[in-house]
Amino acid sequence: MLQPFLVCVNRKRKELVMKKGQIVEGIIERVDFPNKGILRTEDGTRVIVKNAIMGQKVSAAVNKVRKGKCEGRLLEILEKSALELPEPGCVHYGICGGCTFQSLPYEQQLKMKEKQVKDLIDAVITEENKGYEFLPIKASPRPKAYRNKMEFSFGDEYKDGPLALGMHKRGSFYEIVNVGECQIVDEDFRRVLKITLEYFKEKQIPFYHKLRHTGYLRHFLVRKAAKTGEILVDLVTTTQMEELSGENESALLEGWVKKLCEEKYDGVLKGILHTKNDSVADTIKNEGTDILFGQDFFYEELLGLKFKITPFSFFQTNSLGAEVLYQTAREFIGDALDDEANQTVFDLYSGTGTIAQILSPVAKKVIGVEIVEEAVVAARENAALNGLTNCEFIAGDVLKVIDTIGEKPDYIVLDPPRDGIHPKALEKIIRYNVPQMVYISCKPTSLARDLEVLQARGYQVKKVQCVDMFPATGNCETVCLLSKLHEAKHHVNVRLDMDELDLTAAESKATYEEIRKYVAEHYDGMKVSNLYIAQVKAKYGIIERENYNKAKSDDARQPKCPKEKEEAIVEALKAFKMI
Repeated sequence: MLQPFLVCVNRKRKELVMKKGQIVEGIIERVDFPNKGILRTEDGTRVIVKNAIMGQKVSAAVNKVRKGKCEGRLLEILEKSALELPEPGCVHYGICGGCTFQSLPYEQQLKMKEKQVKDLIDAVITEENKGYEFLPIKASPRPKAYRNKMEFSFGDEYKDGPLALGMHKRGSFYEIVNVGECQIVDEDFRRVLKITLEYFKEKQIPFYHKLRHTGYLRHFLVRKAAKTGEILVDLVTTTQMEELSGENESALLEGWVKKLCEEKYDGVLKGILHTKNDSVADTIKNEGTDILFGQDFFYEELLGLKFKITPFSFFQTNSLGAEVLYQTAREFIGDALDDEANQTVFDLYSGTGTIAQILSPVAKKVIGVEIVEEAVVAARENAALNGLTNCEFIAGDVLKVIDTIGEKPDYIVLDPPRDGIHPKALEKIIRYNVPQMVYISCKPTSLARDLEVLQARGYQVKKVQCVDMFPATGNCETVCLLSKLHEAKHHVNVRLDMDELDLTAAESKATYEEIRKYVAEHYDGMKVSNLYIAQVKAKYGIIERENYNKAKSDDARQPKCPKEKEEAIVEALKAFKMI
């Protein structure tokens, strides 16, 4: 039975305010990125309910009320949406925390993601960019069995229950759901998963308990190449031998390897590994890896290039989808990189160098920057593997590294992590003033935030296209082409009487305080005086009011604005459209 509909009135704002714990029900009118269902109650109150689907009638418990926003936890689906399938696409759907939209036909998933991203982009597009082109979303070549990597966890499905190996239960940090019929991986994944669970369950080997910090089994990493079919598996455990109840670790692992090797696969089992991890964090951390069988790498192919992948290498989790993504990026770049290959390209946040290597045939040089050293080592190896000699990969933070690169780019490709580009790094990237950039984003909210800055600094959004790399989930990749606004090539000469001009119009766009604040925020706290600002403004033709910041006598000596501070002030004046 539902609790009474309780509200309180804020007398100053004359609005209804919900209470925590209150039970509400209503229809989900839309789903915002990535999985935020918008429930509208009978009185019109808006409540965010995650993991709901448009058109469903649901009940939810309000668990957060802050700054006029209400969030609720999904309790029950009272009525299905007309958009949903008669039966979900996976038997684990609703319990497993891995997928969100298994009950939606794939065509509906694509429509929803396309609209979510377009709404986010449209919300930040400036008036002069309203004519940008939003192209139809591109589907994953495989809507099912598309993943080339999975990280499974050991645990139990309920407290003190039998050993489980799979994904976290939705909304739970501790409980694990067995996912023997998972639909986003192929049959080889399910085979090794079943063998591993049955073997260690029979041996009664305990999982690592997150609260007590005791136990042996932690994670199970599986990778399989879509093109070559090569398989790599890695068992992640603690070093707590006392938890093996008298079992010899070497004999235990040999028995597991034998079971895996006896199985028949659609692909080829290339390596079986054992990684030790005693960190208390619930993540896979490599504290030493042993090869139990075969090798510790495998090969995948993308767009005619070959890539060597190790257990912990970053690589797009949907190989066939990655080909669509990078082909889209290449199409966006189009004729900007010509066949003469005389341009330098920066691939920032380059990962294992996939984009850099795809662009290398049409570039004089490609420089990739990536903060993860292991990914940089892999990028260098892969470039050598593909016979590419014009790719250079640098390990380090983009914010710091680009100041040390001698070359200047003619073109920039950005493929940052989910949180987007650090504001200070973005400013440095903008200062290169390249005519075009391609921004590849795995989180459209971060892209939208960065687009606001890029547009303010003179870049036009030319076209945007989504590529679905993650069917059944709320995530989506987005490719965006940006072009720098340039002065018109044709000019009209107009004669003006300087006395008729309002020479303080430019000055009125920003105060001295606003200019100082801008410089401090964008240049690591740099301080500039009003005198320096006045000198730079005068240099660029912004005439000061009479006697403003001038010397008291003609022969008085004044300090001159240092070059680095002049550059910072110039950037501020450009940002405020004063020059």
